[in-house]
Order: sequence, then C-alpha cells, then structure tokens
Amino acid sequence: METFLLLNRWLHIAAGFTGFFVAPVALLVRKGGPAHRLWGRVFFYAMLVAGTTAIVAASFKGLTFLLLTGIFSLYLAQFGYRSLYHRSMGVGQRPGLYDWASALLGLLIFAGTLGYGLWARPFNVVMLVFGGIGLMTTLRQLWAFRRPGAWPAGQWLRNHISGFVGAYIAAVSAFSATSLKFIAFPLNFLWPTLVLVPLLIWLQRRYAPKGEIVTL
Repeated sequence: METFLLLNRWLHIAAGFTGFFVAPVALLVRKGGPAHRLWGRVFFYAMLVAGTTAIVAASFKGLTFLLLTGIFSLYLAQFGYRSLYHRSMGVGQRPGLYDWASALLGLLIFAGTLGYGLWARPFNVVMLVFGGIGLMTTLRQLWAFRRPGAWPAGQWLRNHISGFVGAYIAAVSAFSATSLKFIAFPLNFLWPTLVLVPLLIWLQRRYAPKGEIVTL
C-alpha cells in the first residue's frame, strides 16, 4: 500500500506540474489553432490525472479538504472540455444524459462543499468560496439547459474559458496550500482566485462574441 501511495503521489506531482506550466502556453498561442488545441488537451488530461490522484490520496488518508479540492478541479476541467460540444446548444442541439448527470452530480458535491465550509470548526472560508463558486456554476448550467431557444452568442466559449481557467485556479490553489508554507491560511488557498479571476473575466470579454454575457 505504501508503494502504491508513493507512486500515486509522484504521478500527482508530475501531472500537477505539467498542467501548471502548460496552461499559460495554451493561453498565449493563437486561440482555436492547432497549438491551442494540442496544449489544451494536454492540460485537460493533466488535470484529469492530478484530480484523480488527489482524490485517491485524500480517500486513503481521510483528508476531506484535499478530496473536495480534487473533485472541484476535476469538475471544472470536464466542464471546460465538454463546453466545446455545446456550440449549437438550443439550435438543433439539446443537452445529453452526460450533461444532465454531470451538472446534477456537481450540484450535490458543491452543496456538500458549501455545507462543509459552514459546519466545519473552525469556520472554513475556503470551502465556502469554492463551494459557492461551484454551486453557482452548476445552478446556472442547469438553468441554461432548461432555457428555451438558442444560447447567447459565444456562451459555449465563455463556459470553456471559465472551466479551464477555473480548473487551473484550483490546481494552483492546491499547490500553494501544500508547498508555499510561508503564506498563511486562508490566503494560501485564496490568492490564486483573487489574482486569476480578473484574467478569466478579461479573457471572456476579449475572445467571446460581443453581446449578452451570461457567465456559467
């Protein structure tokens, strides 16, 4: 078991560092081009491995905090990737079973995360922030699935940006909390959100079509 956990740890570190350095590359190259798609896929699979290994480690060690962070990054990564298939949503395209199932599962998970933040002693502001963001995301996603008619122009792209940048924020937050010991709690978890959310908003306004902006 110790060997398994050690291998899981090194795999988690390797995937985390890959995602940490690849995400800025995907943001800097031409959007929609071959390089952007390549590095975007590398980032997605790196987050898939990093999130899964975090969940495995947290489950064996009973670390609820790490477990919820891993689930948070996994959900946002798949949300950003899945949004690429929503370009015609409302115009001859309806959400599939996977879309409903993932959104409803996310709703339960983030409601639990929010509840954990409220009931934890001492009071856990990080889980409140992460749970609140996740809950808002899934509620808006479910509302969009039920909304009649076509989605606003570029909504799938705004979702794509939100999901991938959000997953990156979660990954940097986990790295900061576990490695940057000189930063006190809860700032060690929250500074990536404070720094990168303005970038997320700028990217949405820069690359998504002009018009109504309903961020999921």
